Amino acid sequence: MKIEAEWMRGGTSKCWVFEAKHLQEGGTSLDVLLPRLFGSPDARQIDGVGGGTSTTSKAIIVHRPVGADVDVEYTFAQVGIEEAGVDWGSNCGNGSAVVGLYAIEKGWVVPTGDVTRIVTRNTNTNQVIVQRVPTPAGALPIVPDGQMPGVPFPGYPVGLGFQDPAGKTTGALLPTGAATDTITAGGSLWTVSMVDAGAPVVMVRAEELGLDPARYDTWRAGVELQLETLEQVRRQAAVLMGLAATADGAARAIPKLAVVAAPAPGNAGCDVNVMMLSMGKPHPALAITGSIALTLAARTPGTVLHAITGGAVGSTLRLRTPAGVIETWSEEHNGTLLVGVDRTARTIATTIIHLPEVSGSCAAAALAGTTQ
Repeated sequence: MKIEAEWMRGGTSKCWVFEAKHLQEGGTSLDVLLPRLFGSPDARQIDGVGGGTSTTSKAIIVHRPVGADVDVEYTFAQVGIEEAGVDWGSNCGNGSAVVGLYAIEKGWVVPTGDVTRIVTRNTNTNQVIVQRVPTPAGALPIVPDGQMPGVPFPGYPVGLGFQDPAGKTTGALLPTGAATDTITAGGSLWTVSMVDAGAPVVMVRAEELGLDPARYDTWRAGVELQLETLEQVRRQAAVLMGLAATADGAARAIPKLAVVAAPAPGNAGCDVNVMMLSMGKPHPALAITGSIALTLAARTPGTVLHAITGGAVGSTLRLRTPAGVIETWSEEHNGTLLVGVDRTARTIATTIIHLPEVSGSCAAAALAGTTQ
């Protein structure tokens, strides 16, 4: 079995990009096919194309829609590593950054002017993301020159504008109806904010974990000592947000969990210190969909993040992450709110993946609900 694919970096993640029609040719359920392609279950993913981490075990499945309102539809898959499973419950903002570039490079979208806008729709969340890619003189530059925190080499700049992102997964910006809630976990009470924008996120104050807000460089060690308790908080939040019937039934990928605090006094370089967890471990940077949730949380009175920023957030929000400061932005576009962030993206390889035959139900049926 041979499957065409592109290996691409989007933001601080790497993903394999497949066209839906190529996966359908295999005649196998995607829940079976993707783990086998990536080499799961295996912590090293040694017999597949996965990279052994949550940021490198991702797939993007692209599809050309029939309607004229959207240029590209895509489905995101977070492929398990130690388990042979696929999480379809959320989108990946970093991975999203490859979609507009892919469309231009494959000729699905013809560059127009110095900046080309590509309207994309994520089928996991039904979120429209307007992507803007610089195309000086109507073409991609021969050599990409965009830089971003957390990536040592340049890529093509990509602006991701999430269109009216509130409530795309749960139906409401504040799924519980409250700006803050109390959760009991690890024998303690936790004051949290649960927000759905870009992706569902539960926010926890760093102080409640015993972390020093002024010593961000020590957070990782402190967080890693409390991963089990934080996972309890996250799973209970999943139930309260309506994402799972029981804590044991909560998905691995959503909701995401962010530890937040005000920056040290006198630190004018950022508005908030953030450490986000992804698949149960500290994220090396920040999930972009999570940054959208943090941005709207900062704008919403009563949330943990609004209290930290004092609501004094203008058109930009500066989030300190382990990889550096990430800046989000807000703007009006055609009468709707876009909340976005700038990333870079680059194609690493175009390849054919060779795979022994695997059994499963028809992939076309699995894709039918994600590419319409």
